[in-house]
Amino acid sequence: MFRENVVPNQQFTDHLTGRILTNYQLILERIASAAQSIGRKPDQVRLMVVTKGHPLEAVQAVVAAGARLLGENYVDEALVKMQALSSYPGIEWHMIGHVQSRKAELVSQNFSCVHSVDSLKLANRLNRYTSGGNHRLPVLLECNVSGEESKFGWDAWDERQWNALTKEIAPILDLPGLEVLGLMTMPPFFLNPEEARPYFQKLRRLQMYLKERFSTFSWEELSMGMSGDFEVAIQEGATIVRVGTAILGERSG
Repeated sequence: MFRENVVPNQQFTDHLTGRILTNYQLILERIASAAQSIGRKPDQVRLMVVTKGHPLEAVQAVVAAGARLLGENYVDEALVKMQALSSYPGIEWHMIGHVQSRKAELVSQNFSCVHSVDSLKLANRLNRYTSGGNHRLPVLLECNVSGEESKFGWDAWDERQWNALTKEIAPILDLPGLEVLGLMTMPPFFLNPEEARPYFQKLRRLQMYLKERFSTFSWEELSMGMSGDFEVAIQEGATIVRVGTAILGERSG
């Protein structure tokens, strides 16, 4: 569980800061290597540090290491961290967890991007709180490419049903308060990251499919890949990888 009121001793803080800095730099090197292995430029991939469940001192340490793109799953936890880190310039907070309808207003007001738009109902709720202003909320459409019942997202595992999927997605593209930038997915967990490759490939194919049918939209972003499989995701076209454990360590609860 997230702990907001922890006062660590200095020795612990120094050790934590050093460990996270080392991990952060190593992940950046691995991202660059994975991109270059298929002829991509490292700067075509953004590293999001997933800070869900980690204490403030860990988040402060990774920001001090250079991280500026942070991902959170729970609104209330994120708001505490946002307030505590408000003095740091340039931090970009993305919502990557399932958004409850009653939290849509808070999400639209506090996050730079939402990766987990998984229904027209949620899209309409987010749009309600952003349309009419001078800001469009960037969003990604979360797609379930594995068919796992435990996963949120648009049903996208059966490519024969993609035509029907486009009819569900089309109304979202017309919402004036949202800017659809691309897709997000979370494949099943595998000890061997190569086993996740087909799922990343499927999301990439879906991206191409949607580009053909909605050609006035870029669909440029693919948010996929986590601590155990981000290098494979990069090889399959990821533009944002979501890495938490490999940088911050295991969550405390």
